[in-house]
Order: sequence, then C-alpha cells, then structure tokens
Amino acid sequence: MMASLSSLASGPSFDGLTLEPAHLHPELLDACADLINQEWPRSRASRLHSLGQSSDSFPVCLALLGPPLAPGALPTVLGHSRLSRVAAHEHSLLVETVVVARALRGQGFGRRLMEATEAFAKARGFHQLHLTTHDKQHFYAHLGYKLGKPVQGVAFSSPRSAAIFHAFSQLASPPEPKAPRPCRKTARTPSTSDSRPGPNLPPAPPSPPPLLSPLLSPPALSPTGSPQQSLVETPYRDIRGRPIFWMTKEI
Repeated sequence: MMASLSSLASGPSFDGLTLEPAHLHPELLDACADLINQEWPRSRASRLHSLGQSSDSFPVCLALLGPPLAPGALPTVLGHSRLSRVAAHEHSLLVETVVVARALRGQGFGRRLMEATEAFAKARGFHQLHLTTHDKQHFYAHLGYKLGKPVQGVAFSSPRSAAIFHAFSQLASPPEPKAPRPCRKTARTPSTSDSRPGPNLPPAPPSPPPLLSPLLSPPALSPTGSPQQSLVETPYRDIRGRPIFWMTKEI
C-alpha cells in the first residue's frame, strides 16, 4: 500500500498525493519516462534504462503520484526526482532530475515534490542534500537551499563519468587574450609612367611585436578563499559552458 505524502513530510496534508520508488511500480515507468522526456528529451530506450537502475540501495527514482483519472486506472505520475549517493559524504545525497508535469506548474507541486523527497532521504538517515540548477536557484532558496560547492555523485564512478563531473564543476575561466594581427602593407608597384628614379633608401626596420591585451581578472575570492557567488551570478559552468548553481541544504 502506498504511504500518504503527509506521513513522509511535516506540514499540512497533501490531498492523498504519494511518493513512491519507481522500481516498486514498473507499470509506471513508461509514464515516468514520458514526463522526464518532456523536459529533457532522450531516446525512450535510454530513459527507461536509467529508470530501471532505480533501487533501494541508490540511486533511487521517485515518482510523485496522484489519484487515478478513472476507476481502475493507474495512479497519475505528477512529478519525478532522483536521489544518488555522494562520494566521500556518507550522509549526503544528490538530488537530480526534478520535474513536475507542465500542466501543474505554479500550483505548489514542485514544493510538495521537494519536501517529500527530503523526507524520504531523512527517513533513511541522510542529513544533507545537494543539487544543481541553471535557472531555478530562487525556487530552491525559498525551500531553504544555500549556494554550495560541487560534489561528485556515486553514479559518476567510471573514468569517463568522472570526467563529465569534472566538466560540470569547473570555474569559469577568463578567455585567452588574442594578439591583434599586425597590419600587412602591400608594396606599391612603381608605375611604368613614372620615369623619375626613387631615392635609394635603406630597408625599413622590422615592425615591433604587437602589444598583448591585459588579462582578465580571475574569479573574485571570498575571505575564506572560495569563489564568490550569488543567486544572480555563479563562477561554475556546466559541460556546455552555461552557468550552473550548486546548492545544498541540511535536512
């Protein structure tokens, strides 16, 4: 029997919504794949393979479920989140793939999903959550998350995956200065109508090397020696070079 969401998270009742590990309900994996692919399109086979890795020993895929739309139908998949272990942090988890059905956004379901995800983690002995976001940092800040540093999920265990994590946790580097190209003057071909001989001048000295542009300043550091960041600007970039905010919360 599915546990009520209100029994997993403190606060008011959530009208019978439930939070369930996806691997306990294989009949809902197709609906979970459709929901996630609305936000991050991938091949269906690849998405189902990722969902199939869900287990009680982590990573675990969690589905926010609502009542069936018709008698005898399956529960409705309203949202999804995924929890992975964090390397070298025994009591921490990484929250990933957080998504709510588009038709339900702006109605509080995102908060319900996150509160239930936190309660799920806390009930299993974890005390800290980490996550990343490109543009929802203010939403997570309202839920109590603070800016943090990159962590490595246990799922990133192979050398190739570790390299991907390394790319996602890079500080923004200033661009390499480009030296201006020296002007190339085209020698003037004497006109055949010019009968006067030109002066016998010595060869021109070589042009001086071009001046290099000044280097851009490196990311500013806080008094603790960490890169300065805010909810508006972040020194971290993902593998595509887009700004990415690392956030954390004690639960």
